[in-house]
Amino acid sequence: MTEKTVTIQLEKGLEARPVAMLVQKASMYESTIYLHSEGKRVNAKSIMGMMSLGLNMGEEVKVEADGPDEDKAVEKLELYLSGQEA
Repeated sequence: MTEKTVTIQLEKGLEARPVAMLVQKASMYESTIYLHSEGKRVNAKSIMGMMSLGLNMGEEVKVEADGPDEDKAVEKLELYLSGQEA
């Protein structure tokens, strides 16, 4: 399992469109991927789950992946959440 804490740097946080992009990116990987925030653990491949987090710019979230491509999955989601990759 690979984990990384990331500060969200998306201008509007995780609203509908950024959540859809995040879910799309997470779904590209075979690994199971979860985001942790304020005691909640949500499947990163679930739009409804991700929307329930209601994360804003500047908040921290832990990205956790487990599977054959876990390192790459965490790396790509970190880049997206930190605003370095669209």
